[in-house]
Amino acid sequence: MAAPIVEVIEHLVSGIVAHPDEVDVRAKQTRRGDLFEVRVNADDLGKVIGRQGRTASAIRTVAAAVAGDAARIDFVDVDRRR
Repeated sequence: MAAPIVEVIEHLVSGIVAHPDEVDVRAKQTRRGDLFEVRVNADDLGKVIGRQGRTASAIRTVAAAVAGDAARIDFVDVDRRR
C-alpha cells in the first residue's frame, strides 16, 4: 500500500520545489507504522514546510486521505546524512 502514497507525496512535493529532480521519498517500516521520509534540496526545505508548517500539514493530510489513516512524514534536506 505504500507505493501509491510515495507517488502522491513525490508528485505534490515536486510541484512546489525549485529542484524537483532532487526529491526522494522513501517508505520505512517502524514499530509505529509506515514512515515516509521526504528528502529535498536544502534550498527547498522552507518551501516544503511552509509558513508555520501549513504546507507540510497539507501534504500530510492528502497522504493520509490516500493511505486511509494518518501518514507520518518527515521532511529532510539532502545535506543531512542518510
